[in-house]
Amino acid sequence: MASVPTKLGGQFEGQDMNQETTIQSIQQALDEAPAPQHTLRDTEIQEWLESLDSVLESSGPEVAAEILERLRTHAKVAGIDLPFTANTPYANTVPARLEPLFPGDQAIERRIKSLIRWNALAMVVRANRVEHNIGGHISTYASAATLYEVGFNHFFRARTEEFEGDTVYFQGHASPGIYARAFLEGRLSLQKMENFRRELKPGGGLSSYPHPWLMPDFWEFPTVSMGLSPLMAIYQARFNRYLENRGLKPATDAKVWAFLGDGETDEPESLGAITLASREKLDNLIFVVNCNLQRLDGPVRGNGQIIQELESAFRGARWNVIKVLWGSEWDPILERDTEGLLVKRMGELVDGEYQKLVVSSGAYVREHFFGSDPRLLALVEPLPDEALRRLRLGGHDPRKVYAAYKAAVEHKGGPTVILARTIKGYGLGEAGEGKNVTHQQKKLNEEELREFRSRFGIPLNDTDCVEVPFYRPAEDSIELQYLRSRREALGGYVPTRSVRSKLLTLQHEDLWKEFFEGSEGREVSTTMAFVQMLRKMLKDPEIGKMVVPIVPDEARTFGMESLFRTVGIYSSVGQRYEPVDVNTLLYYKEAKDGQILEEGITEAGSMASFIAAGSAYATHGINTIPFFIYYSMFGFQRIADFIWAAADMRTRGFLLGGTSGRTTLSGEGLQHQDGNSHVLALPVPNLKAYDPAYAYEIAVIIEDGIRRMYKDGENLFYYITVMNEPYAMPGMPGDVREGILRGMYRFRESRNKKAKLRAQLFGSGAILNEVLRAQEILETKYGVAADVWSVTSYKELYTDGIETERWNRLHAGETVRVPYVAQCLADAPGVLVAASDYLKTLPNMIAKWMPRRLAALGTDGFGRSEGRASLRDFFEVDAKFITLATLHELFSDGKIERSVLDNAVKDLGINTEKPNPVIS
Repeated sequence: MASVPTKLGGQFEGQDMNQETTIQSIQQALDEAPAPQHTLRDTEIQEWLESLDSVLESSGPEVAAEILERLRTHAKVAGIDLPFTANTPYANTVPARLEPLFPGDQAIERRIKSLIRWNALAMVVRANRVEHNIGGHISTYASAATLYEVGFNHFFRARTEEFEGDTVYFQGHASPGIYARAFLEGRLSLQKMENFRRELKPGGGLSSYPHPWLMPDFWEFPTVSMGLSPLMAIYQARFNRYLENRGLKPATDAKVWAFLGDGETDEPESLGAITLASREKLDNLIFVVNCNLQRLDGPVRGNGQIIQELESAFRGARWNVIKVLWGSEWDPILERDTEGLLVKRMGELVDGEYQKLVVSSGAYVREHFFGSDPRLLALVEPLPDEALRRLRLGGHDPRKVYAAYKAAVEHKGGPTVILARTIKGYGLGEAGEGKNVTHQQKKLNEEELREFRSRFGIPLNDTDCVEVPFYRPAEDSIELQYLRSRREALGGYVPTRSVRSKLLTLQHEDLWKEFFEGSEGREVSTTMAFVQMLRKMLKDPEIGKMVVPIVPDEARTFGMESLFRTVGIYSSVGQRYEPVDVNTLLYYKEAKDGQILEEGITEAGSMASFIAAGSAYATHGINTIPFFIYYSMFGFQRIADFIWAAADMRTRGFLLGGTSGRTTLSGEGLQHQDGNSHVLALPVPNLKAYDPAYAYEIAVIIEDGIRRMYKDGENLFYYITVMNEPYAMPGMPGDVREGILRGMYRFRESRNKKAKLRAQLFGSGAILNEVLRAQEILETKYGVAADVWSVTSYKELYTDGIETERWNRLHAGETVRVPYVAQCLADAPGVLVAASDYLKTLPNMIAKWMPRRLAALGTDGFGRSEGRASLRDFFEVDAKFITLATLHELFSDGKIERSVLDNAVKDLGINTEKPNPVIS
């Protein structure tokens, strides 16, 4: 690693870095040129424009805006048809005359930014030299460097003991630049940088993108699955206000910044909740859209204008929109254009044309951009072609970016989006600046490296630079001193993740006692049992205020309406109306300090709230405990990417899959009947998934989950399925806690200890009751003594099995370990039959650790609109099919005659020619 001299002088004056000189030369050339000539019509228009300028100067923008609005109204009354537009001109929102002074040392900040650019490029290029096609991205950070550096030097406030700090969602593909800055700051070692994308190397490395699971002290938010971070940022900003309004944290001016690409906005999640942000008046939220006009394969909108399209969408959603399109070099040209021709021309070109201009010569720019009108050509006639080629875009101009950021943080009453025009691959030259191949750029040849070196003034000679060394100045250099001083002024380094919450004590035995005792014959559903637990938790003196119930417009479906009155539905403005059911006991009650997050019809938004609440222990140092209950079919099947992000982010809390199972939700049919979610939960490593049948099982799971997450500090979260089928809840049959948590336990032994025919039956959730009925049929009609097991978690059993196998494989000389399921069944004779309301693959995946062959019944196939009994018959998981499966296993083992099996089919009323549910 080379070291940089303390003072670098002119060697950092890259070709496009001397901004002051460039602007002054353009201004001088234009001042010396003759003024444009105007027609009579132009003169009349100019008088109107001068009048408006006079009003602006004497009375300010508010009066000018009122005059324009009255003129628009007057024109409409006079019959002038003014076309509707949600767009402003294709120009900077903050005019040059209103730009604040740039507070930093631009020369030093340029040098720092140049070093970060080089190290980000070096990280990717070196990684791909060591290991071919290891991947990485150069171009995104190249386009966004100025957007980030202005933020790092002047806006992004770190968390301190006195201030909660700003929250920053970094664009995932820009991670090399964030690493490169942390390297200069001394937070990442040279070895870590060398091992970019090779985390398993000695000494460790750096993850490809922001992953808190892999770098828990550095990254806060997983952002590279495009579209997720914008939505998460909106709900994070809203959750911050929720905490403030509930008195869980003091109100601050902390901001939530979300950086995203213009191509990323095509993801429906990116823009899907922007009206929530304006409705909630989230002026703590700032989006920065890096508008380099390119996605992976080509232009975002080759035949349109993505910036104007986004402005229209955000303005229509009542966001404050700030456009940063043109650099300071354009200001004297725009000032010279008294007719508005230049701004008009700027708005005429489609993005494909703009992309072409980026890679073309100054002569091409003169001919194809300014050459559309002789008056435009006259504007730039004094300027050489090279000056036209090097006119910068706004997103690469620190002054323009600073002005936009300052306006954004000072805006009150609503969220802000900054649309910053940039060039993808900025600085890569012929290697890919503005090219369609830019996103895939991983390598540069020697000539390209030297060009990049020279353009950004990196003090490396021609020989050294082709080796692409990491470059860090001396510790006492003015660059590092400046960089550190700016971060010290803003509270410390960003990004940084730390767990600041205090662990809970959790002495709550009485909280769960009634659920261990059963319902004394009363029929209740597991959903009702959970809601009763939730009600009791909300009243608990230690955890009650920390519980965050989240529901996507289904509270009444899940029987949660009683909570409306007791804890209220959160609303940032309270309740400004009298609800129609105000005279009823369970009326709809909104409150500013309401505890329930009733999100409306959005599982994705609800999941984003779950993530914000479940990570508050790190983000805010507050142990909020989210319980997100939803239609189980619309969880993993619909928002699995958010659930995976929650896992990466070390989120804690409980997901409740309501009305779960393929056969428990009567009447709803194919789209609503969930037989998949427990299979889809399998890949998430730190997710505990349970399918309990009874209230005491749920109580044990939740009690243990709160202990593990909030007392022991484990990075887990839970998925628990609950049903709406009512039945009597038994008391807990002895000390079965370990079995419940580990995945299975013997719920009811056979009363017949002398029977020759034996079976072991496994059931989960509501299907456990079908298994119990099958147990009675088998014993009373067929002389089969069957034990019934409650399988609360196939995932736990599977995880235990594969972990045990791995240990045995790696420790061949030691005592062999036995999987938990095998331990349970060691002394359990007879055939094995499992029935589940989910796919057959669930029980089948633990069959290898069972002592004998397993017959698995499940609900593979599409659902139907029917009642429970018919659905269970259709999917062949009811008591009679469980009975038949058991008898068939006994027949296959030679334990009973064929005639017993044939008679059973008739006696049980089974149609052997019924459609196969898997394919019908």
